[in-house]
Amino acid sequence: MENGTKPPVDVIVREVGLRDGIQNISVFMATPDKLEWLEAEADAGMPEMEVCSFVPARVIPQFTDAAEIVARALRIDGLTVSALIPNLKGAERGIAAGVHKLNFVMSVSASHNLANVRRSREDSLADFAAIAALIRTVEPERRPQLCAGLSTALGCTIEGRIPEKDVVHYAEKLAESGAGEIIVADTVGYADPTAVRRVFKAVQSAVAPLPVAAHFHDTRGLGLANALAALDTGVRRFDACLAGLGGCPFAPGASGNVVMEDLVFMFEGMGLRTGVDLDRLIAVRGILERALPGVALQGAIAKAKLPKGFAPQPATREALAAV
Repeated sequence: MENGTKPPVDVIVREVGLRDGIQNISVFMATPDKLEWLEAEADAGMPEMEVCSFVPARVIPQFTDAAEIVARALRIDGLTVSALIPNLKGAERGIAAGVHKLNFVMSVSASHNLANVRRSREDSLADFAAIAALIRTVEPERRPQLCAGLSTALGCTIEGRIPEKDVVHYAEKLAESGAGEIIVADTVGYADPTAVRRVFKAVQSAVAPLPVAAHFHDTRGLGLANALAALDTGVRRFDACLAGLGGCPFAPGASGNVVMEDLVFMFEGMGLRTGVDLDRLIAVRGILERALPGVALQGAIAKAKLPKGFAPQPATREALAAV
C-alpha cells in the first residue's frame, strides 16, 4: 500500500528519526519543525519514513502530534509512511490514521521486553497475532503492511549476550502470525560484523522468502561495518537516522542510530542506488540544528563533506546482485 512510483533502487533506506531519533529527547520538537524535516527529507528522495510511535502521550509526549504528522506525510506523493506500534491499541490508531506500514516491536531479551513494553515475550507474540487478525479485517485498499521488529537481537544491556536460537524462534513465530517483514535490531550497539552475518543468515533462512531489514545503532562505532556485513548476507532494507539521533533509554550513555547521511554515502559510493540526493539530505540537518539547539548531531560526511569528484561506482552493483 505505497504511494506513487520512483526510479528503481538497489537498497531501501528508511528514515526513523521522527520516531526513534527524537523519542528520548526531553525538549518537545515543535510540530512545524517536524513537518519541515519530513517534507525536506522526502523532497531529497527518502523513500520511506517512520514518522511517529502510536503510544499514549503520557508515555512519550513527543508524539502528541502524531495524527497531524501522519496526515501531512500521507499527502507526500511517493513516500511510504510507517509508524511504530507496541500493542493492539497502537495498531488501531495506526489503521485509523491510514499509515502504509505498522512496525510492531518486541525484544528478544525477556528483561528488555518487560522494561520496554511491560509484558512478557509470549504476551507480545499473542498481541501481535491479534494485530495481524485485526489487519486482515481491514479493506484491502486501506490495509497496512504489518512488519515485526526484534529489538536487542544482537545483545542487551540487561542480559548481555542473546542466544541466536531465541532470535530465530521469535522471528519464526512472528512470520507465522503474519509479519510481512522482519526487522532485526541491534538496539544497544553490541553487534560486530561476524555476529551480524551469523544472526542475519539464520533469520533469513528461517523466515524466507520474507524480507529481513536491519536496524543498527552506532554505540561502539561499528554501525556502518555492521550494515555492510548485513548487506553481504543479502539484506537490502536499512533503518537509519539523520544526524545519528536516538539511542535506547536502557543503554545509558549510548549514541544513536547509524547516521543516514553516512550510510547513503557508503551505498552510493559502492554504486548502489538509494534514490536519495546526498547534498539535499545533508542540507536537511540545518532544520535540526535550528529546532534542537544543544542536541548533539553526529555524522562524518556532514563534517568532512563529500570527496571532490564523488560519484557512484556502478560496477559494484552487478557484483552484489549475485548475493
